[in-house]
Amino acid sequence: MDAQNDALRQAGPEDIQDRGLRLYNTLTRAKDDFRPIDPANVRMYACGPTVYDDAHIGNARPIIVFDTLFRVLRQLYGAAAVTYVRNITDVDDKINARAAERGVTIRDLTEVTARRFHADIRALGVLMPDQVNVEGEPPRFIEPRATEHIVEMRDLIGRLIARDIAYVAEDHVLFSVAAMGRKAGMPRYGALANRTLDEMLAGARVEVAPYKRDPMDFVLWKPSKENEPGWPSPGGIAVPGRPGWHIECSAMSWKHLIQGFAGRIACDPAEANVFDIHAGGIDLVFPHHEDEIAQSCCALDAPRMANYWLHNGFLQVEGQKMSKSLGNFVTIRDLLTSGKFGGPWAGPVIRWAMLETHYRQPIDWTEKRLARAQTELETIAGAIGALQGRFFGGCDITLRRWIADLDQAPPAPFLGFLMDDLNTPGAIGWVRGLIGRMASDLEAAGQVIRALSFLGLVSRQTPLALAAPLGCGQFSPETGMFGFSMSRIWRTAHVNGDARLLESTREELARKKIAIETDANGLVSFRSEADDDPALARVNALVAARADARARKDWAEADRIRDELAAMGAVVKDTKDGGVSIEWVAGQ
Repeated sequence: MDAQNDALRQAGPEDIQDRGLRLYNTLTRAKDDFRPIDPANVRMYACGPTVYDDAHIGNARPIIVFDTLFRVLRQLYGAAAVTYVRNITDVDDKINARAAERGVTIRDLTEVTARRFHADIRALGVLMPDQVNVEGEPPRFIEPRATEHIVEMRDLIGRLIARDIAYVAEDHVLFSVAAMGRKAGMPRYGALANRTLDEMLAGARVEVAPYKRDPMDFVLWKPSKENEPGWPSPGGIAVPGRPGWHIECSAMSWKHLIQGFAGRIACDPAEANVFDIHAGGIDLVFPHHEDEIAQSCCALDAPRMANYWLHNGFLQVEGQKMSKSLGNFVTIRDLLTSGKFGGPWAGPVIRWAMLETHYRQPIDWTEKRLARAQTELETIAGAIGALQGRFFGGCDITLRRWIADLDQAPPAPFLGFLMDDLNTPGAIGWVRGLIGRMASDLEAAGQVIRALSFLGLVSRQTPLALAAPLGCGQFSPETGMFGFSMSRIWRTAHVNGDARLLESTREELARKKIAIETDANGLVSFRSEADDDPALARVNALVAARADARARKDWAEADRIRDELAAMGAVVKDTKDGGVSIEWVAGQ
C-alpha cells in the first residue's frame, strides 16, 4: 500500500488531483472541482446517528447518500487511498432521557440501539467497516464513538481555554463567538450558513443562561447531573462533567483524519489540520457544523476545518413534515419488517427509492414512490430471468460470473452521472434506458448489474443477486423476480401472522432450493442452496473452464471437458447466440 501511495504522490496533478469529480460545496455556494489535499489519503467525515432510538427514514438519507460518495471516491482514487469516518454519538441528553424512561442503563440503551442501527443500514446495502477494512492494513472505514474520545475533547477544550476563546462559568465551559471574531486568520462565524450574527440569533433556539457572556456562546462542556455519565472536567472544574454535542465531531474528525495527532494537540502547520470533505444533513449546517468549524479552527489555528462541505436536503413524508403527532413517523426498521407504510419493503427497494431524487433536493417519501421502485426492480429481475432462459437454457454460468465480478468498474457513462455532484437520478435514468434490452442483450444486462452493484442495490447478500444462482434448469422469469416478489410475500405473511401463506411460501422456496434465514434482530434474508450442491458446483466450474478453453482455441481441451460433463449427465450444447445450454440426462 505504501508503494501505491508513493506512486500516487509522484504522479502529476492532471493524473491524480482532478479526476473529473464535481461537488456542490455549501461553503462556496458553487459546484467545485474536487481536488484532494493528498490524493493518496482522501479523507471524509460524515455525522452519524445519536443512538437513543431506531433511526427514522430521514436519518437513512445521509447514510445512503454519503455511502454512495464513498463508493465514488474509492473508484476514482483507489480503495486504499480513501478514509471514511462516520461517528456514533453515544452521550447526549436524549440518550439520558430515553434510558430513564425505559428504566435501563445508558450503556445498555446505546449498545442495543447501535446494533439495531447497523442491522437496518446493512439491509439498505450500506457499506460497513467489516466489508471495507483489510486485516493488517490501516482501517479505511472508522466508526468512532463519542465516549471513546473524551480525552481528545478535553484536549481541544483546554486549548481553547488557554487561547482565551473559551471560558469557564458555573462549572460549564463555553465557546466565545465574540473572541473568535477578534482572532486574526479565523473564518467568520456564520460563513457556512451564510448568515450574520443577528440572523443566526433570531433564528436559533439558543439556551438562555445567566452564565453566558453572549447569547450566541455555546456549550463545550457541562456538569453532569446525578445518574448521568460523567468524566473529569477540563479548565480546573472540580465536578465531573460531559461534553457538549458539537465538540464531539471536532475531536473525532481530528483524531482520525488529521495526521500527527496522538491524544494531544500537534504543533503542525495550519494547513495540516484541514481535511477534504465534511458531510451531513442540511439541518446540521447551523448550529452544529458552524460550531464545529469555530472550535476546530480556533483550537488548531487552521483557516478551515474541511475544504468541501456537502449537505443532503430535507425529507418529508406524504407531503408533510415527519412527526409522531401526525402519525407519519416511520423508521428504517418499520419499512423493512412491518406492514406500516405499505411494507414490508426489501432494502434495495428503499435504497432505489431514496436515490431517485438528487441528494440536494427535498424528497417526498411516499408509499407510491416505494411501489414504483419495487416494480422497476422486479422488471430488472424478470429480465435477468428471461435472459437466462434465452441464452443458457436455464443454466446460470454467465450470471454466476457477473456476480463474482460485482466489484469491477461501473460503466463509464453511468459513472459520469455520479461524478457530476452525485447525480443519482441521471445514473438511474441511464439504467432505465437499458432495461428494455436486458432480456436479449448480454452486454446490456451485464452493464445494468454492474451499475446496480456500484449503487449498492446488488451484492452477494441481496435478494436480486441471489436470484441468479438458483441452479441449472431452475431459472426462469418467475424465479428471477424472486428477490422482490417472493421475499415480500414471505415478509408480509410473517408480519400478519398468516400461517397458511407462510407454509405455502416455505414450500415454494424449498422447491427452488431457497433457505430462509432470520438474524438476531428479526430481519429475514434468503439464501440459495444451489451453491451447496457439490455436483452443481463442479458442473459450473467445468462449463466455465470449457468456455475459457474455447476462447483460447484449445479445441482438444474443450472437447475433453465436454466429455467429462457428459459423463456427469450434463450435455453441453453451444447456441448460435454465443452462449451454451445444458440438457440433463434423465436420472443423473
